[in-house]
Amino acid sequence: MRGEPRLERAHVRRSFDRASTSYEAAAVLQSRVRAELIERLALVALEPRTVLDLGCGTGQGARELRRRFPRARVIALDLAPGMLRAARRHRGLLRRFERVCADAARLPLATASIDLVFSNLMLQWCDDLAAVLGEVRRVLSPGGFFALSTFGPDTLSELRAAWAQVDAGAHVSAFLDMHDVGDALAHAGLTEPVLDVERVRLTYASVLALVHDLQAIGARNALAARHRGLTGPRRWRAMTAAYERSREDGRMPATFEVIYGAAWAPRGPPAAPRAGAEVRIAPGAIGRRSRS
Repeated sequence: MRGEPRLERAHVRRSFDRASTSYEAAAVLQSRVRAELIERLALVALEPRTVLDLGCGTGQGARELRRRFPRARVIALDLAPGMLRAARRHRGLLRRFERVCADAARLPLATASIDLVFSNLMLQWCDDLAAVLGEVRRVLSPGGFFALSTFGPDTLSELRAAWAQVDAGAHVSAFLDMHDVGDALAHAGLTEPVLDVERVRLTYASVLALVHDLQAIGARNALAARHRGLTGPRRWRAMTAAYERSREDGRMPATFEVIYGAAWAPRGPPAAPRAGAEVRIAPGAIGRRSRS
């Protein structure tokens, strides 16, 4: 994923910085996925000394990780300073965690210093997934664990299809397939990857309500190939008319494909990424569940 960025990092940072005060009220799905990802940690025998919440947002995940692992040092890291400022309110006397502002592709952490890396719905905002996973591999201690969630390609498929009927512009991010994520984990040198997919369908009163929620959590169009001008009223009306055709029972559907993943750092010194590595996905761990 080298070359011209798929996403503009500076735009991503500004978007989430601006959304830091509105994020928690609108991040219903993000909260739900975070709770599920944390619950999955109970299935693994973990006693981490140091935990990294990678892409911590407003710090709710760091707070819960501190509660689950009370003896661990928890580091909350995010690209957006505004998110880290908002995270201060979740740092109680018994739930303290450190806050670090940094790029996930260039972690200011020592090699093999983290026992658990936890990343909830952040990887889709990285323009160089290979670099980020390489950093995860580097900072993980031998035998360390990586728990992640990210969005798959069916996410916001209704919005993407509606825009496609208006023009050929890049309006919605193209998210990675589960198998691409698995391949990237293997190429980074992480072992025993297990991934599964859940499709969640939310409904909204209108297209505008969906867009407002996306903006409130910082999920603005950060594609490098996006149209730079304002969306004109004629094109907006055409898109909403196309989206309206998917209305069911008075509500507008929005699909989110959530990929859950886990992998281990091998026991031994970090190795160079492996060319042509193959990913192993446990068949029994893959589930496709639909919820309305």
